Amino acid sequence: MFGFGTTELIIVAVIVLLLFGSRLPSAMGNLGKSIVEFKKGVKGAEDEASADSETRETTQS
Repeated sequence: MFGFGTTELIIVAVIVLLLFGSRLPSAMGNLGKSIVEFKKGVKGAEDEASADSETRETTQS
C-alpha cells in the first residue's frame, strides 16, 4: 500500500526510539494494564449475560 521496505521501517523505528525511548516502558506498561482491564470488563459482561439468560430460562420453565 505505502511501499515501505525493511530499511524504511528500521529507520522509522530508530527515530521513534530516539524521540520516545524514555517514555516507551511506561506507555507499554499502561497499555498492558488497559488490555487486562478491558478483558476483565468483557468477561464480566459475558458472565452477566449468561447469568441473565439462565435466570430467564428458570423463570420460563
